[in-house]
Amino acid sequence: MLTTLVASSKGGCGKSTLVTQLASHWAQAGKHTAIVDADRQGSSFRWATLRPDNVPGVLALEGGRKALKRIPPDTEQLLIDTPAGVGERELEPFLEQADVLLVPVLPSSFDLHATLGFIETLQQINRIRRGKLPVALVANRLKPWTHASQDALAELAGQSPFPIAAQLRDSQAYVLLGALGKGIFDYQSEQVRSHQQDWKALLRWIKRQR
Repeated sequence: MLTTLVASSKGGCGKSTLVTQLASHWAQAGKHTAIVDADRQGSSFRWATLRPDNVPGVLALEGGRKALKRIPPDTEQLLIDTPAGVGERELEPFLEQADVLLVPVLPSSFDLHATLGFIETLQQINRIRRGKLPVALVANRLKPWTHASQDALAELAGQSPFPIAAQLRDSQAYVLLGALGKGIFDYQSEQVRSHQQDWKALLRWIKRQR
């Protein structure tokens, strides 16, 4: 089983979007996929319960350490969605379970400042410091044609010891599909396929960590 932990100190940066889109990808690939939603808002859990019958199901469990104990043994892909403002103590139940840690970040000065502080916290965690838990950043809701997004990426790349594994464009598709319990990997239209391209680098990075 591959366990992907998604965490950030900043709310509204796209943790649940990251979790649900990856879940839809692996479910469509025929993998037994599960989500542990430790966020009180329960967005990932609600998304999984909304999935219609014409797409592969994703198991979702609410809670923290206790939910981890209820993961079926045949699970191949596990995603963990954490609350905003999470610190080392809150992450502790999930850190030993995780195989990779993803940190989504938005291209704004407020988000960059919060993320860089969170990165400093992550660097003090023993498994990460020893190189036993790979960490990557995911730049989210980018507008690649704007100077703001370009400058934010440059600043992030210059100050973070962790790689930027993906650059995801801003799109209403994630919002609209999320409300239906679906992801971009549940469709194969030309427009949706262009968004799927944004995820290839991240999927390659995760695969390499195995």
